[in-house]
This record gives sequence, structure tokens and C-alpha cells, in this order.
Amino acid sequence: MAQRDPYEVLGVSRSASADEIKSAYRKLARKFHPDVNRDDPAAEDKFKEASNAYEILSDDEKRARFDQYGTTDGVPQDPFFNGGNAGGFGDLFDMFFGAAGAQQGGRRRSASQDGDDLRADVQVSFKEVLTGVTKEIEVERTTNCDSCNGNGVEGGGQAPQCGNCQGSGVVTAIKSTFLGQVRTQTVCSRCSGSGFLITNPCKKCAGKGVRAITETVTVNIPAGVETGNRIQMAGHGAAGIRGGRPGDLYVFLHVPEDGPFVRHGQHLLTGYDVTVAQAILGDEVTIDGIEGELGFDIPAGSQPGQQVILKGQGLPPIHGGKRGDLVVELTVVIPKKVTETEASLMRDFAELRGEKIPKGKDGFLGGIFGKKK
Repeated sequence: MAQRDPYEVLGVSRSASADEIKSAYRKLARKFHPDVNRDDPAAEDKFKEASNAYEILSDDEKRARFDQYGTTDGVPQDPFFNGGNAGGFGDLFDMFFGAAGAQQGGRRRSASQDGDDLRADVQVSFKEVLTGVTKEIEVERTTNCDSCNGNGVEGGGQAPQCGNCQGSGVVTAIKSTFLGQVRTQTVCSRCSGSGFLITNPCKKCAGKGVRAITETVTVNIPAGVETGNRIQMAGHGAAGIRGGRPGDLYVFLHVPEDGPFVRHGQHLLTGYDVTVAQAILGDEVTIDGIEGELGFDIPAGSQPGQQVILKGQGLPPIHGGKRGDLVVELTVVIPKKVTETEASLMRDFAELRGEKIPKGKDGFLGGIFGKKK
């Protein structure tokens, strides 16, 4: 939205004196101030516009720049969200709205503080993923001091009221402006808004109201979890201070894949080496599964990379249901060396199948033959 001419906004001529500009702004500020026009949303925009115009025309350098170039480049366009110079709209906004906000919050501020959330990392094996598991972990956290009952005062008594703010947590000041006297309230710097001062801090917790402990926490981990899943344990984080809510403990789960299995959701992938004879003729073999040995058949004529699927031997979903599959990928192991007898049998095999017969030692295969037995 284009900026309106500040002279037009304030209703003054370009030759208006500083006093005339100030007087015009004061009239508009009083007329459109949001506290005076609570039922008129447009009043706030007009108040902002008038304040922006006054900030420009009340500054000799900014006014000269506008008079020369008709623009406010380098001048804050929206002092409603910018503190500006001393005496600008930012200060006025703090006076009016800051005072109102402080009045609304003028009651004694609570000194309580919620505790921090904590994190713990736990490893879970595939077998534990299959069935679910309960684990005990040690967590370093804070708890309410049992010597002062969390008050921070030696013996557990009540801390005396702050004399600087009389227990309100805020201090009041009156500023004189060209709009009149404005009352402001700020957080008490002596008690940080708590309303009281601890003059006799608890020796056990040094007045903090909490102390550090190492706690054993029992974590119930359901079946089917994956790396990155987390369990939230409400109230097992750091203790709240002076009545604040305790934080939560977040347990992050890690399922390592450094064994024979690679996980894809509910399914598991593993490899199995087969001989040339097993690949050609087929065989009955066993393989290690999550729960123990599993038997399966290698189909006759298996090809390198061919997969055998063992149904229901994978992992369950986290919300319950059927288990995934165990996928076995076959790797056909080719001998690096063969004897001349074995080579002869291979040539016979090739001849029986009507394939081209390898040349043997004098040909390409010569390098892989071992000594004659």
C-alpha cells in the first residue's frame, strides 16, 4: 500500500511550523487512539498513519528528504512495529498499550516455572521389535528439593515479600508527554517479577527449589517400532520450579541393522549363498530367522539375485496385525578355481546340453584350472 503524503495526513501545509505539526498530531492522536475507539477497527489504522506522518515531519532530516524527493527511503515505513527515534510512535505505543497491558497483568506474577523436557535414546533389537519389550533406563533429571519443599527457602518457609514492588512483581512509573501524563508498569528488576525475595536460601538446593537426581524409569516399548519412533512419558522430565508443571521425557528408539537383516518397513531382506549345483538342481536348506532356524527350498534353476519369500517371517506393524515377510536373495557362488577333472565334467555337461564347449587350458578357461589330480 502506497504511503500517503504526511502533510495531507496531518492536515497541515508544507510550510507548517514544528508547533503546528505537533498540535495537528495531538488532535489526531486523541481522536483516533485505539483506547478511545475500541469499537472502531479503522481507528487504529488512522492512528498508525498519523503517527507515521508525525515521525517523518517532526524530524528535520526526514522532512527535508521527503520535501526534496517525495519519498521516505531510509525512513521506517511502519513505526507501529519499529521503535523509531526517541519521542516517536514506538515510545507512544509503549506508553499507551504497555501501560494497559501492565495494568491487566498488574496482579502479582507467578514465580512458578515449568520444568524442561528431557530426551533419552534406547536401542531395540529385531527380536524385541517382534514381541515388544520393557526396559529400564537411567535418567538424570531434577526433582523438588525435599529439604525446602521446593520453595527454595531454608526450612521450607515462605519467602518474604519484595519491598521494591510490594509483592506485585511490577513497578509503576508516570511519564509526562505532550499528550499528558501516562502511567507505565514494568517487571520488577529486583525480584524478576516473582513478588518475593529469598534472603535465606535452602542450603541443600542453594535456593533453586530443585536438586539433581538419577532416576530409573521403566519404558514399555510396543512391538513393531522403528528407528525414529519416540515414546512420550509425561511428568518424567525436569521438575517444575515452585509449583510449575514437570517436563516430559521423550524416549527415542533406535533399531540397529548391523546384523544379517535389512529392514524395509515390516519386511526383512537377507542374503544366502548357493552353489552352482544347488542353483541348478535345487535344494532344501535352513537359514537363521529372528526367532531361530527356518527351512526353505531353493528352486531348481535359481538365478543369481533371485528371491525366495518366507511369508509371515518379518516384523509386525506397530499398531498390531500380520507380520511382514522375510525375503531371501540368492547369490550363486562361482568357484574361482576348478581341477582338470571338474573342468572335464563341465565340458561334458556343456556337450550334453548342446552348448559351445569351452577350450579348456589352452583357451580362456585355462587360467582358472588348478593342478591335475
